[in-house]
Amino acid sequence: MVENAAEAETDIDSAGSPPLTRRQFVEAVGAVTAAAALTAVGDPAGAAEHPVEAPGAVALTVNGTRHTVAPDSRTSLLDLLREDLQLTGTRKGCDQGACGACTVLLDGRRINACLTLAVMHDGAELTTIEGLADGAALHPLQQAFIDTDAFQCGYCTSGQIMSGVGCIREGHTGSADEIREWMSGNICRCGAYPNIVAAVQQATREA
Repeated sequence: MVENAAEAETDIDSAGSPPLTRRQFVEAVGAVTAAAALTAVGDPAGAAEHPVEAPGAVALTVNGTRHTVAPDSRTSLLDLLREDLQLTGTRKGCDQGACGACTVLLDGRRINACLTLAVMHDGAELTTIEGLADGAALHPLQQAFIDTDAFQCGYCTSGQIMSGVGCIREGHTGSADEIREWMSGNICRCGAYPNIVAAVQQATREA
C-alpha cells in the first residue's frame, strides 16, 4: 500500500510531466501578471502614446492669468483662490454665503465663492479684488471707497467692492435705495453702509 501511495504522488500525465498542484498554479499566474505589469510600467514609449491627465484638472483664467489645477472635488472656489492660488484678497467670512465677504466675478457675474465648488468651473474667467486695478491706477470704485471713507476694519471691503462693481455693470445703481437692495447680500459689521452707497454712486458717475 505504501508503494501504491508513493506511485500516486508521483503520477505522470500523458505529456510526461507531473501535474501542477493548486499552489503552483496560483504562483505561476501571479508571476506572469507581475511581469506584465512591470513591462507596461517600464515602457516609456507606450506611456507617451497614451498620456494620462491628472484626474479632476480644472483650467481657470484668474485676473487674466490662466491656471491649471487639480483640486479635491470638495474644494470650494474660495479655498482654491486662497489656498492654491494665494489670492487672499478674497476673504473667508461666514463660509455659508451669508456675508458676501468672498464675492468675486465669475464670467462677469458676481457670486459667493464659498458656495460653489472649484471643479464646476473649468474654462471660466474669474476676477478677484487683485485684478481690478490697472497697474498703479486703482479701479474707480476702489478710489471711491478711499474718497468716501467707505470702510473701517476693512475685512468686508474686498467683497463690497467686487459686489459694487457687479452692481454697476448690471445697471442697478439708479438710486441709493436700489443700490442698498442689490448689495444687501454684503454685510458690513462696522456699519459703513451710507459711505459704501456713496462710493458706488461716485463710481457710477465716473463709469
